[in-house]
Amino acid sequence: MEHSPLILEQEFKAPLERVWRAISEVELMKKWYFDIPEFKAEVGCKFQFEGGEENKRYMHLCEVLEVVPLKKLKYSWRYEGYPGISFVTFELSEHGESTKVKLTHEGIESFTNPDFKQEKFEGGWKYLIHESLKGYLEEGKALRYW
Repeated sequence: MEHSPLILEQEFKAPLERVWRAISEVELMKKWYFDIPEFKAEVGCKFQFEGGEENKRYMHLCEVLEVVPLKKLKYSWRYEGYPGISFVTFELSEHGESTKVKLTHEGIESFTNPDFKQEKFEGGWKYLIHESLKGYLEEGKALRYW
């Protein structure tokens, strides 16, 4: 059975450098994404964070795999105590005064826990990219709800 990666694209009315900083600097990430104190946009950096629903929390275990400043950030994504591994990639490109972000999350099918289905990731990433990151970059709003 062939599995397609989850791909989302969004253009932001923000300069490339500002978008890069939002996805790669801890103090800015926590305004729209997760609070990950040990995160560094450096290959080999291992980081973790807790996420999920209020009554079901999971420890995410990740490692930065690729960094191309102002262009690409890729890290592994798995869960403590559960089989499977996936990969998240942010790719940035300049479009005049705007910046396009392409998010790819692949390998989701390797997870066997029903809480880690592609549909759940789609909902989460759509919120994070289309609402939370967009609101932060374009309106200065911190929209995280966890």
